[in-house]
Amino acid sequence: QVQLVESGGGLVQAGGSLRLSCKASGEIVMINVMSWYRQAPGKERELVAAHTRIGTANYSDFAKGRFSISRDDTGMTVFLEMNDLKPEDAGTYYCTATGLTIEPRDSQVREFLRGQYWGQGTQVTVSS
Repeated sequence: QVQLVESGGGLVQAGGSLRLSCKASGEIVMINVMSWYRQAPGKERELVAAHTRIGTANYSDFAKGRFSISRDDTGMTVFLEMNDLKPEDAGTYYCTATGLTIEPRDSQVREFLRGQYWGQGTQVTVSS
């Protein structure tokens, strides 16, 4: 079973910073892409940034220059450093993992899961 748990959300003043974390757990050997999405009330969910297992990062235009995505050495935890936050950055931030290689203990045979797995989200509030 794959689980993604986000943390680090909270209330911050405009211009402030937050660091979000997301840890993947389960019988995971490797994750191809870990991403952050966000959704504001009444708006569609949108991609914030994505990080590939080879270390490349892509950002939506609104995130460029202010946000930074990274992973730890295990590749199982992804971070989103957000600086110079604006009220329009408020919303629920979701972590996703796409393209997982797992090795179930009972079979010890590696499997590739093509789907995208989502965390429950963490709330970011930015006061003006």
